[in-house]
Amino acid sequence: MARPPVCRIMDYGKYKYEQSKRDREARKKQKVVTIKEVKMRPNIEDHDFDVRRRQTEEFLKDGDKIKATIMFRGREVVHSELGKVVLDRLLDAVKDLCIVERPAKLEGKNMIMILAPKSAPGDTGKPAQQVSE
Repeated sequence: MARPPVCRIMDYGKYKYEQSKRDREARKKQKVVTIKEVKMRPNIEDHDFDVRRRQTEEFLKDGDKIKATIMFRGREVVHSELGKVVLDRLLDAVKDLCIVERPAKLEGKNMIMILAPKSAPGDTGKPAQQVSE
């Protein structure tokens, strides 16, 4: 706000180049949130469940969100409480690594729960709001 007004003469091409360079650096530092899906059935065996649990732990440690899906076939959907039990079991196994972004909910023939990591690499340190039932 100088009196008289001062004008700066600059190289516009150089200015645009430096601006694009700053934008590129900012893009390198940002983390793209990916959602990994873990699919299970309501009558899953113990070993198969352990494999899914280990996968879930690895994904959460990498900073990815998890979409845990229980797939029902035919009349299994009548006993949706069995799917809820499996999802609760998965949540208990990884509760120290994650928070529930969306609790278990039946959508058609699938029951879906979304888990987010407590602290993702490169995160601001502000965790998402935890939902409890």
